[in-house]
Amino acid sequence: MRIIHLLVIAVLVFAAAYVYRIKMESTVRTEKVLRLHADIREQRDAIASLRAEWAKLDAPMRLQGLAERHLKLQPVTAQQFDTMKNLPDRPPNFAKPGEPDPIGAMIHTIDPAIVTGSLPAPEDPQ
Repeated sequence: MRIIHLLVIAVLVFAAAYVYRIKMESTVRTEKVLRLHADIREQRDAIASLRAEWAKLDAPMRLQGLAERHLKLQPVTAQQFDTMKNLPDRPPNFAKPGEPDPIGAMIHTIDPAIVTGSLPAPEDPQ
């Protein structure tokens, strides 16, 4: 009978230690979650502050004032545009009207069965 009492007391001590360990782990995790929530709140506040500052810096009236103060821009006049005859020549078009696309023709000469869809494309051996 005495051995049973000692065994029951040992099991109770072990169970109490186990429950205490679980409680401490949950307390540590709860504190970690609270710290993370506080960090998230701080980051959101910092983001809101930066967005407000960006909105202030990006205000059109402020940018207009900076442009007028630091850039010596002048309004565009009609004399600044050139005539059509002074534009550079258009690059040559190698595909003549009515002829097939030269790149498409090269693809057709490589393997016409793949292009027409009559054969499946070879699979990539990876």
